[in-house]
Amino acid sequence: MRAPRRTAATIAATTLATGSLIWAPTAFANAPEIPPGTIEITKKDPDGALLTGAAFALLDTLNGNKALTGKTNADGILRFENVHPGTYRLKETDSGSPIHELAPDQDVIVIPENTVKLTVVDTFKPAELLVKKTDKKTGKPLAGAVINITPSTGSGKAIALTTGKDGTAITKLPVSSRTGTVYTGTESKAPTGYELDTTPVKITAKPSEKTTATFTNTRKDKPTQPPTTPPPPVTPTTPAAKPSTPAPSSSASTTAAPVPTASTPAPEGSLAQTGADSNTWLLAAGGALVAVGGGTLIAARRRKNSDEERRSAS
Repeated sequence: MRAPRRTAATIAATTLATGSLIWAPTAFANAPEIPPGTIEITKKDPDGALLTGAAFALLDTLNGNKALTGKTNADGILRFENVHPGTYRLKETDSGSPIHELAPDQDVIVIPENTVKLTVVDTFKPAELLVKKTDKKTGKPLAGAVINITPSTGSGKAIALTTGKDGTAITKLPVSSRTGTVYTGTESKAPTGYELDTTPVKITAKPSEKTTATFTNTRKDKPTQPPTTPPPPVTPTTPAAKPSTPAPSSSASTTAAPVPTASTPAPEGSLAQTGADSNTWLLAAGGALVAVGGGTLIAARRRKNSDEERRSAS
């Protein structure tokens, strides 16, 4: 009688019953291999443009070693084929563009005989904005100004910048389009001693480019003194007439002496009075002398004339 054929299941059962390990190589020799999978990557930017030359690495999650590497073709596509099933880390190592950022890493699970399709989007690099604040008249840098930078589309957060001692402030602006993103800059606080300028300034931020926005201020006018009420006009008045004072005579003395009266005899032993009466006599005597002198001159001229007539007659 032929002995029955022992199968792998029978061997496993016997092993469990006897406690001894018996391998049956013939039972696993024909076990099928696990078929590989495929990873297909499509590379784009926020505008939807396909990106060529973006480099990727497929990393083993167990040890971090690179399993496969490659770059996107002219159609922006990269295929990793014959990938052993399992979990991998997909890492972008080069965006292939000066205006695009690297995409963040992500895990990829490879399934046998399946193609994993991924779309990776590289965002645009931000723009660098330099804000300058100056005196409108002199160009002097102004510190302490607060400028609010707001996206013109209304989406996104506003950024508040304060100028430093050199009158400048720097920030990064997110860019969502290859042609640039438009922002509006508005002053919310003026430097000390200057007028607030609320005139908006348009700013176009382009990927990976530097742009400058200049804001100016006008110095406040110094406060003027309030006008004062002028005093009432003075009305001229007619001065009161002063009593006329006779001009002093050139012959009269500065201080007139009292004239003695008949009832008041002059004190004995006193000198003769030299008041107004003596002046009167002096004036009269002077007049007489002038008259006598004039008469004498006239008489002399007549005598001379008579003598000349007498000589001429003889």
